[in-house]
Formats: sequence, C-alpha cells, structure tokens
Amino acid sequence: MQIILPAKELNRIRIVLAELNKKNKWLADELGKNQATISQWCNNVRQPSIETLFEIAQVLDVNVRSLIVSTKSDY
Repeated sequence: MQIILPAKELNRIRIVLAELNKKNKWLADELGKNQATISQWCNNVRQPSIETLFEIAQVLDVNVRSLIVSTKSDY
C-alpha cells in the first residue's frame, strides 16, 4: 500500500497569482508552459526550477523571494 503525504508548501505561486488577480492559464500562456504544469506548481505537487522561478517573477513583476515560502518567521 502506497501512502501519499500532503505536499509541503515550498512556493507561493498560487498566492501571488491571487494577489495579482491572475489565473493559472494566463501564467501558462506567458511562460509557454502546459496549464497542468502550472497547476502542479501552484498546488506544490512539483516545484519549478530556480531559473523558472526567476522567469515567473519577471512575468509577474515581483521579487523572486515573494514566490518562495520563508524559512524564518518575522517575529
């Protein structure tokens, strides 16, 4: 029997897209990627490469750090 663990949140792509009122399909079109791939990234099932994260940040006009979950709390 295979146990499937919940995906660990490593990126904030879904959150940033929502903040900017953008959809997965829009990002897929901008990056020339399959919409299923974007969905996997947004759900933290798979992670984009560092290079792709920088490309996403450029397309969204945000700091790449805003796309990654912080390892430190602010307090």
